[in-house]
Amino acid sequence: MHGAAYRRRLSRQGGDLLYLPAALIAVVVALPLVYLGIRASEAGTDVFDLLWRERTARILRNSIVLAATVTLASVAISLPLAWLQTRSDIPLRRFWMVTTVLPLAVPSYVGAYTVIAALGPRGLLQGWLEGPFGIQRLPEIYGWFGAWLTLTLFTYPYLLLTLRTALVNLDASLEEAARSSGYGPWATFAFVTLPQLRPALATGSLLVALYVLSDFGAVSLLQYDVFTRAIYNQYRSAFDRTLAAGLSLVLVVLIFLILALEAWLRGKRAYHRATSGATRPQRRVALGRWTLPALLGSATVVLLALVMPLGVISYWLVRGVRAGQSLGFVWDAARNTAYVSLLAALVAVVAAAPLAILSTRRPSRATSLIEKITYIGYALPGIVVGLSLVFFGARYLPRLYQTLAILVVAYVIRFLPEALGALRVALLQVSPRVEEAARGLGYSRLRVWLTVTTPLARAGVLSGAALVFLTVAKELPATMLLRPTGFDTLALSIWSATSEGFWARGALPALLLIVVAAIPLVPLALRDGGDRR
Repeated sequence: MHGAAYRRRLSRQGGDLLYLPAALIAVVVALPLVYLGIRASEAGTDVFDLLWRERTARILRNSIVLAATVTLASVAISLPLAWLQTRSDIPLRRFWMVTTVLPLAVPSYVGAYTVIAALGPRGLLQGWLEGPFGIQRLPEIYGWFGAWLTLTLFTYPYLLLTLRTALVNLDASLEEAARSSGYGPWATFAFVTLPQLRPALATGSLLVALYVLSDFGAVSLLQYDVFTRAIYNQYRSAFDRTLAAGLSLVLVVLIFLILALEAWLRGKRAYHRATSGATRPQRRVALGRWTLPALLGSATVVLLALVMPLGVISYWLVRGVRAGQSLGFVWDAARNTAYVSLLAALVAVVAAAPLAILSTRRPSRATSLIEKITYIGYALPGIVVGLSLVFFGARYLPRLYQTLAILVVAYVIRFLPEALGALRVALLQVSPRVEEAARGLGYSRLRVWLTVTTPLARAGVLSGAALVFLTVAKELPATMLLRPTGFDTLALSIWSATSEGFWARGALPALLLIVVAAIPLVPLALRDGGDRR
């Protein structure tokens, strides 16, 4: 109750000013939904006849199953990794903190190809096993299993980053009090630590589930029929796009159902400390005989999610060099990728700030609705977001059409929830008492947010910016539709090469993309992995 009372008192001091920017952001993010409504209305009630088919039900079932299983697998991977990297004395902790997040830099279509090339029926693994064991063909990897494995390997870091930030910011005094009351380490984690991670688990799981629903590359290559693949095929192959718009609206309904589930899982309780003093440093838990299993588990994840794709990419790069193929250099594309990713990350964090403050400090039906609207673009396929901005830009804002500004707007529409989720988790752990104390000293609201709240929520700000930077760097459909003429990115270079079958030519930009994506990750990982003893 004290947390709710503080939030009400803080809101009476002028939180209404944040509603205007929050509402404007929600209007911009809702443009794809307006576009879909216009397209679907052109068919009238016929769109319901098109959707009422057995294939639509199968697509819906497949999408739900894939999103649910990938999310559960990501929790199973991320929760122990986050605890090991923040609370234990695992050797090479900083190394694991960087390498377990780097798979986020691998585009889904590149990751799917590397999985097929390495683990498919005639892949590299089968070639290695054929000689000594006589294995002629491995089982098919196409379908649900291949899509589940690929998306789990390359999306679990969304949850890992969120959980890691939450664990770093938890006050160790809560766990120490539980231990002094007779709780063992497992009971302390289950009844004290895990409940405090509830918002981080809900937010990270939401990001994973919505990313899975929006992905096209992996499910397309692995031939698993879900909404994004059906929508993309309709947009590309059918002259009438009414069915594609209708399928997209069904996906929007599914998004809102998932958002409602996430809000229920997150709960309404306060997650900040009751006192406003300094946070107790967290002691590292000695793993002892569990050190070897912890190292083997971390190494297995890194082997599958990072070493395998890097190995396949390097294989094609070496193969191309030996064949005398001209690889070319893509430094301009690398520079463009870094520039537009940094710009989009900054804009997304600024745009997410009022939404996160309202969500955590003034929760209401209005703020809940605004927050849910911001997740629409994240789960929609990039081609839908791109086409919606092409529609509105060409008709109403021709001067912005095919400029860097409208491209950044598309990125913010697509990836704003990544910044919002990280900021919200961080703000939930900042006690409103600290903000009220600053207000009592005569600080204005803006000064409190800039000089008190923001530094305390710095981990969430950096994590959100890093997530947006990473995802923008590998975004493809929206970039293809909205980029300025001559503005190439590494994702476009990879796609143009691999779509024509020139995997050796696409190997260099793929490696450079991972390097560019590592720029924000390395300092972030080293900061979170600092020696807080």
